[in-house]
Amino acid sequence: MNQHTTTLLVIGGGPGGYIAAIRAGQRGIPTTLVEAGELGGTCLNVGCIPSKALIHAAEEFEKASHFASGSALGISVQAPRIDIGQTVLWKDGIVGRLTGGVAALLKKSGVRVVKGWANIVDGKTVEVIRDGESPQRIGCEHLLLATGSHATELPFMPFGGPVISATEALSPKTVPGKLVVVGAGYIGLELGIAYAKLGAQVHVVEAQDRILPAYDTDLTRPVAIALKGLDIETHLGCSVLGLDEAGGSVRIRNAAGEESSLAADQVLVAVGRRPSTRGFGLEKLRIDMDGHFIKVDDQCRTSMRDVWAIGDVTGEPMLAHRAMAQGEMVAEIISGKRRHFSPAAIAAVCFTDPEVVVVGATPQAARAQGIDCIDALFPFAANGRAMSLESKDGFVRVVARRDNHLIVGWQAVGKAVSELSAAFAQSIEMGATLEDVAGTIHAHPTLGEAIQEAALRALGHALHI
Repeated sequence: MNQHTTTLLVIGGGPGGYIAAIRAGQRGIPTTLVEAGELGGTCLNVGCIPSKALIHAAEEFEKASHFASGSALGISVQAPRIDIGQTVLWKDGIVGRLTGGVAALLKKSGVRVVKGWANIVDGKTVEVIRDGESPQRIGCEHLLLATGSHATELPFMPFGGPVISATEALSPKTVPGKLVVVGAGYIGLELGIAYAKLGAQVHVVEAQDRILPAYDTDLTRPVAIALKGLDIETHLGCSVLGLDEAGGSVRIRNAAGEESSLAADQVLVAVGRRPSTRGFGLEKLRIDMDGHFIKVDDQCRTSMRDVWAIGDVTGEPMLAHRAMAQGEMVAEIISGKRRHFSPAAIAAVCFTDPEVVVVGATPQAARAQGIDCIDALFPFAANGRAMSLESKDGFVRVVARRDNHLIVGWQAVGKAVSELSAAFAQSIEMGATLEDVAGTIHAHPTLGEAIQEAALRALGHALHI
């Protein structure tokens, strides 16, 4: 059996794992990364990046279709067509360039990448298995678990045939005539909207009584209006019973107990994700768990000495940028730095149309925490840049303490508001007050002016409303 030793052994080459490995290499720590699939993990290969590429392609196609029926801008085109195969090739090209970039960065940092399935022997030893090759045993001083998460499967409607996960939805061979999306969370709506723009007739089924249940109704209302504009039908407060016998329809039941069927060429199941904790010998470590997740402290240490865990496998929020920050921190702790994971806020972005951003506390959450707060919103209907983008729906909202005006939260819904998330997070991380933001000169004309105007309105003297 091939054997070698390393200081840090990372299991999982997703955003958290590869960032940890790169930073460790930069700090001079001998590092080995084990990955069975492609570098970049779910996010880069079948998640964040390819979904945004498909969403962009769908938006461009819808825009062209809009111009074919006349436009206030004076633009007219012939009826457009889309070659979905070429779209997928373009999307795969982006992914390929980025995964190649990750491999180059790992090599530049001196990280040894081992392809294969990891199987934990103990807290200091991992065996890597690859088809057609002898097993490889790797000893380490530090073991970092960065195994991510996977799509949740419905037991009565498993993936296969017409039932797909987001992974298959991101590489369509054709655009289905009728698509039923199970789950109105961010994954279901992002892809449902994209498919509707590509020409599919989309139905969304959600067990809760509203879309995007994790967000407040003020933020989701513009999204609900947009769904109607795209002729996406929502079936709220409904449970899915499974496919009919012929496999061409999805049976659902509403809150009153009434059953009906929705014709479907494909069914996208997007009911959440579960941590990937099985299949690599984690149970041998007997580390403490927090439900399905690995329990860690504020340095991402598990209950076993020198065994660490980061990213989705450690719980909510299951976000790539959280995993990246944790990975960098763990590498620096191992190198001798003193670090703790205690961000003031982590931005959550929903790439629907319109987009939704939440950073820090909403008004409801702040009051539930006992904070006496003030909040104010500025609508994009009063923002010149939004008007020029033909996107007047939505707003920016700020939440601050009443006593000292310390900002504790930002929310926004509208076109391209994801690009405002960095400013939101930075203001909270730096302890900004309403006066700090209101007194900062914002470039005109930009969507960012709505940030300043929201702060001004909270102070009682908005200029443009």
